[in-house]
Amino acid sequence: MSGDWAGHRMQAADLDFECFGALSEAQAQARILDARARLGKRAVLLCHHYQRADVYRHADLTGDSLKLARLAAQTDAEFIVFCGVHFMAEVADILSRPEQTAILPDLAAGCSMADMANLAKVERCWRELAAALGAADEKITPVTYINSAADLKAFCGEHGGIVCTSTNAPKIVDWALARREKVLFFPDQHLGRWTGFKKGIALDHMAVWDPDLENGGLSPEEIENARILLWKGHCSVHQMFQVEHIQRWRTRYPDGRVISHPECNLDVCRESDYVGSTEYIRDTIAEAPGNTRWLVGTELNLVNRLAEQMKPQGKTVQFMAPMVCMCSTMQRIDPQHLAWTLENLAAGRVVNPIRVPVNEAGPARTALARMLEIS
Repeated sequence: MSGDWAGHRMQAADLDFECFGALSEAQAQARILDARARLGKRAVLLCHHYQRADVYRHADLTGDSLKLARLAAQTDAEFIVFCGVHFMAEVADILSRPEQTAILPDLAAGCSMADMANLAKVERCWRELAAALGAADEKITPVTYINSAADLKAFCGEHGGIVCTSTNAPKIVDWALARREKVLFFPDQHLGRWTGFKKGIALDHMAVWDPDLENGGLSPEEIENARILLWKGHCSVHQMFQVEHIQRWRTRYPDGRVISHPECNLDVCRESDYVGSTEYIRDTIAEAPGNTRWLVGTELNLVNRLAEQMKPQGKTVQFMAPMVCMCSTMQRIDPQHLAWTLENLAAGRVVNPIRVPVNEAGPARTALARMLEIS
């Protein structure tokens, strides 16, 4: 992981969490409310759409990761308590003002997709591509999904690259291909493939780069032929959704509508009526006519929340997979960890601060600024 992640873990281990871990649900909720009252506007609490309901209920701001980081930087809060995962708190730290401190209530709240691409493997990939194609900086634009560590955003900033979100990925890929002939897209192959597909790039011009194999497991011809090199990474939640789930549902509800996140595989996206980000999914269903039925391919907490919110309008919102699929790492931020974090802040102790090193924050901010300027 990027930055002083190991150091963050040691700091967390030195603090006593045991008494908070033993709290009942009711006790934890009461102590959260008490600590928030003492903190007042000194702390702003951010919750991603995938956050569990017993934490989400306390949010000051909700949304996707980039939206939350940008909104938090505009507040007067001294502390940005991010109930999400580590890359989200890193973005909040990068975009916030120097006097603000980003905090992650549980440092174990990571992202398995983000962890599938690390700096050492990306740098090795870059060297191998340079050997295969000549100067990589002249032929390839690195594009990292915002669901990545800060050091990978910094890598993109240093190599003329950029960050993208699930919403602006098409614009970002257009920009990248206008500058150089190829794109290296990481860490999620599915978002990259769907984006390329929507831009009219043939599937045989999008090759998967396996970082555990020499030259990504590709021949020189395959590297030369590719317009988009897709990192072999994925979201463990969204890979669970399958075309069969959609087809089975459509036989029962032929007038129903299917909406999926672009982190799903290409076949699921092609079979869906709508494809877009968490915000897009939420807004599309909210703005749809009443008494409509929806099958949703994204994380369970968001789907359950939408199902409850849409009931008064007669809308039925169903989860796509027959098994439970939730962001297990984000689930680690529970009421007990939130109570522990807020009580420490109220007592004048900052736990689990997320501070991206200056040498990473600068170029990462450059890559993010390029994205914001374009999108």
